[in-house]
Amino acid sequence: MTHPRERLDEVIHPPVRFSIAAALAAADELEFGFVRDLLNVSDSALSKQATLLEEAGYVSVRKGYVGKRPRTWFSLTPAGREAFELHVATLREIAAGGALGPAVR
Repeated sequence: MTHPRERLDEVIHPPVRFSIAAALAAADELEFGFVRDLLNVSDSALSKQATLLEEAGYVSVRKGYVGKRPRTWFSLTPAGREAFELHVATLREIAAGGALGPAVR
């Protein structure tokens, strides 16, 4: 039997990427500056972590303008939403003692 931690998604697991996915799971789309401020990270940190999520197929990036100012918006892809939900379910299983197995309960 394997430990549930082996089912954790290594792309989502790091704290900033997990926080990005969590924020996006609660909305259809969020603007870059809003996510940056929400997570209290720098532009470069958010950009780097969002790019890794995008490369994994978990985040979609849309660029456009508000007036004359360029803007970037993020959203979870269906694959990203599924991966996030499975990751959270696995964390809950571990936190609930699911890794102990039925013999210990």
